[in-house]
Amino acid sequence: MHHVSLVIPVYRGEKTIPTLIEEIAPLTLVQLTPNGNCFVICEVLLVHDCGPDRSDKTLEVLSAQHSFVRPVWLSRNYGQHAATLAGMASATGDWVATIDEDGQQDPADIGRMLDSALAGSLQLVYAQPTNPPPHGWLRNTLSRTAKAITTRLLGNSKIGRFSSFRLVDGEMARTLAAYCGNGVYLDVGLFWITGRIGHCPVRLRNEMDRPSGYSYIKLLGHFWNLILTTGTRPLRLITLMGFSSVVLSVAIASYALYGKLYGGVPVQGWTSLLVVIAFFSGSILTALGVIAEYLAVTMGIVMGKPLYVVSTKPTRPAVRE
Repeated sequence: MHHVSLVIPVYRGEKTIPTLIEEIAPLTLVQLTPNGNCFVICEVLLVHDCGPDRSDKTLEVLSAQHSFVRPVWLSRNYGQHAATLAGMASATGDWVATIDEDGQQDPADIGRMLDSALAGSLQLVYAQPTNPPPHGWLRNTLSRTAKAITTRLLGNSKIGRFSSFRLVDGEMARTLAAYCGNGVYLDVGLFWITGRIGHCPVRLRNEMDRPSGYSYIKLLGHFWNLILTTGTRPLRLITLMGFSSVVLSVAIASYALYGKLYGGVPVQGWTSLLVVIAFFSGSILTALGVIAEYLAVTMGIVMGKPLYVVSTKPTRPAVRE
């Protein structure tokens, strides 16, 4: 029997959460996954992120009606990732699933994601939508572009395929909630401590009657936070640019001297100016890149990136997709 804790950050869920809980209620009884694995959703953690509506009243009513509903009250609005981590810290199940409050993701897909995790001995399974998200074309295009940039900058194809609908080994989820510091992008934190990551195809549904809590400014902030917390690879581009500029200055100087000494080519004043600018700008960029690397190491410590994580389960090789 696999016990699954379901974490749902609630920001504007006054209208949508009751419908979602009704869908989840049958899953709190013993179920069989498509592959015949027994599981049950043992608790639903509704993390109140202090939105502008009266979700607090809705959560109080639902917790009184359903024994499996456990509200988690935050003191103020901290954002979706912080709310999700708060739910993970309170979860008790063997597995922790996270979904959004808008009804776009189907809780019934948790069984299929559990099958993927058990078949591949995975620690983390992301839902992989088989249809486009039910947003406008502009938002979908920007989302794909941001994920493509992230994948290329960081050299990790899996980090560009993350989703808020995920199934995490319960031990890993609680460990991350204990270590993770302020400002850390949740999925980056998960990549810190998990090595066996997979994806399960699912179909997204239309959102319920609820305005989106994410403006384009907020989405841009999430993207920038992702870049800042993913590591030192973007910073090394600065060092590489500086080193390349220094090499270019030496090449230009060598070419000019060769032409002057062996070809009788007059050296114009702009040549020496170009060499000086390229050399010193390259030196400055290289120095900035090295300083940024030191700052990145410091930030990794401040954000709570663990040096190691001990697991009570056997560690198996990562499954390559």
